[in-house]
Amino acid sequence: MALPRALLQYICGLVLLIASVNALKFDLQARGQNDAKKERCIRNFVAKDTLVVVTATVGGSKGDGMIVNMHILDNVGNEYGKPKDVVGEQRIVFTSHADAAFDVCFENIMTHSRMNNPSRHVELDIDIGADAKDWSAIQATEKLKPVETELRRIEESIAEIVREMDYLRAREQKLRDTNESTNTRVKWFGIGTTFLLIGLWGWQIMYLRAYFRSKHLI
Repeated sequence: MALPRALLQYICGLVLLIASVNALKFDLQARGQNDAKKERCIRNFVAKDTLVVVTATVGGSKGDGMIVNMHILDNVGNEYGKPKDVVGEQRIVFTSHADAAFDVCFENIMTHSRMNNPSRHVELDIDIGADAKDWSAIQATEKLKPVETELRRIEESIAEIVREMDYLRAREQKLRDTNESTNTRVKWFGIGTTFLLIGLWGWQIMYLRAYFRSKHLI
């Protein structure tokens, strides 16, 4: 059954929106060589075994008094690249090792002490999954028509969205199970504490009664 035209337009718009939000432009301020380390990081989440292409275009030129370094690292400790003194276009391609968020970090180190408002302009583009593939090469290799290539790209993008939704659903289920387990433990801890206090109250009454009787007060 063919999908309604409005639904197809919505899906295509969603895929294009997801692909476009990865582009980022900013100015990276420089720091002195003796200043505390300061990085600007952009974070993205990626599933395991997913192709990622990071393209950074850094303005300026070598020897202009600034050195821009990059560092790509995920939150479980996997390192994917650490290029130094980046100028112009820098392209890093890697396949993720785990379901984790990864950071693309930049630092700008000033090598000359006398500079007025030192900064470098950075353009960052992060392509993940289907967007990271070279569809022109795939089209030429498999002899696909342009429409077929675009539909295949959209199909893979939607499949990635579905996989991410499944991951989020599984994570939500895990968090729900943890929450229910914690609530059960808290409930039994409360019940145990209540019985302990009741037992302590009974013991105090018996002790005080025996004490008063030994002093012939009752």
